[in-house]
Amino acid sequence: MAEKTVFMFPGQGSQYVGMREKMDLVQEDASKLFDKADEVLGYSITSLVDNGPKDELTRTDNAQPALLVTGLAAAQAMNKKGLHADIVLGHSLGQYTALVHAGALGFEDALRLVRLRGQLMDQANKKSPGGMAAVIGVKPDALKAAMAEVADQGVLEITNVNAPTQVVLSGENNAIAAITELLKERRMGRALPLNVSAPFHSSLMAPIADEFERALADVSFSSPKYAFIDNVTGKQEVSPEQIRKNLVTQLTSPVLWSAGIETAWELGGRSFVECGPKKVLFGLARRIVRGANLVASETELSA
Repeated sequence: MAEKTVFMFPGQGSQYVGMREKMDLVQEDASKLFDKADEVLGYSITSLVDNGPKDELTRTDNAQPALLVTGLAAAQAMNKKGLHADIVLGHSLGQYTALVHAGALGFEDALRLVRLRGQLMDQANKKSPGGMAAVIGVKPDALKAAMAEVADQGVLEITNVNAPTQVVLSGENNAIAAITELLKERRMGRALPLNVSAPFHSSLMAPIADEFERALADVSFSSPKYAFIDNVTGKQEVSPEQIRKNLVTQLTSPVLWSAGIETAWELGGRSFVECGPKKVLFGLARRIVRGANLVASETELSA
């Protein structure tokens, strides 16, 4: 099997003020993407990415389009360096970036969808405030037992399986605080709060599923021109209609990232390129597959 290149697109939590300049995504081609995003959204996402304030950029309805356009610009820049995707996958919000890069979803449609997705997620969070925490170094059975001990504190669910030694929990604020404290007290591992503004991929997002499904019904999807790996199943998906359905399911379903990276390896992926800010997915891939060539656009494109 020929060795293939995998483009990985990050999700929320990777955004930071100045990320465009850090990756030198201010040249003409990238600027056109940002200008178009400003036009479609009706406000300057570019200014928010470049200048902040941080709290505004972190808001889910801003972070999602900001990461979408930054990830796409990074992928274009990596193309110019001679790296081209054979396989694409994205972490949560990053799925939309992957679908646009693979030609399965239009850029303007994706911007509108992720902006709406963020607005709906924010609405859901206002009804049931919550957050997310990455848990590192705790065995699955031990973690589930600890979660059962704090069940009276509110909703708490495993919502990302990121690597063999890392999962992410989503839940109501009291429950997140309780599990973080319990793990610390017992020295079972680490629970690190994530830089996100809502409990994504949990049952707390269920109230928004119908409205988002209606929005997706109005958008055209095509077959991806690269192998596309879905978060919901961790497997390759080729059907535009199934991809559409899974984007609704993804709202309340765990991100099976570790399984997705393993699928990419099985498909021949040997170079894994993170297209976007930070090196979160780079670090996760290093823990999941051994012997891969790992590339981070933030390093390669650094101004």
